[in-house]
Amino acid sequence: MVLLNILIVLMAFLTMEAVAWLTHKYVMHGLLWTLHRDHHKKESAGFFEHNDFFFLIFAVPGVIALYLGLQNGFNFLFWIGLGITLYGFAYFLIHDIFIHQRFKIFRTSDKTYFKALRRAHKMHHKHLGKEDGECFGMLWVPFKYFREANDKL
Repeated sequence: MVLLNILIVLMAFLTMEAVAWLTHKYVMHGLLWTLHRDHHKKESAGFFEHNDFFFLIFAVPGVIALYLGLQNGFNFLFWIGLGITLYGFAYFLIHDIFIHQRFKIFRTSDKTYFKALRRAHKMHHKHLGKEDGECFGMLWVPFKYFREANDKL
C-alpha cells in the first residue's frame, strides 16, 4: 500500500508538469495574459505581481484533494493532493527562488541541469508579448539547452 501511495504522489507530481506547461502556454499566454503580462514586462514595482494569483489557482485543486482525502481516511485523493502540493513547492523553489531570485538564496550552480533550466527560462522571457513563446514547462528542459550548458563547461 505504501508503494502505491508513493506512485500516486509521483504520478500527480509528474502530471503537474504537463498541466503547468499546457496552462502556461494556453491560459497564461492566452485568455489570462492580463494576469501573466507583468511577469514578462515587470510592470509592478512591488514584490508581488498579478502573476502570483496563479499560485492560488494552482493551489486550490491540491488543497481540495488533500482535504477530501483526509475526510475519507487518507484515500487516493490525499496522495494526489500531496503530489500537486509538492509540485507547487518545487515550482516555488525553482521558479521564484532559483530562477527569478525573489529571495537571494541559491544564486549560482555549476550543475548542467540548473544551467540548462535557467537558460530555457531566460529564452522564455525574451518574448515580451503573449505570442511566439517557448519553453513553457518548469522542470522539463529541451535537450538543446543541456547541450548549450555542456558546451560552456
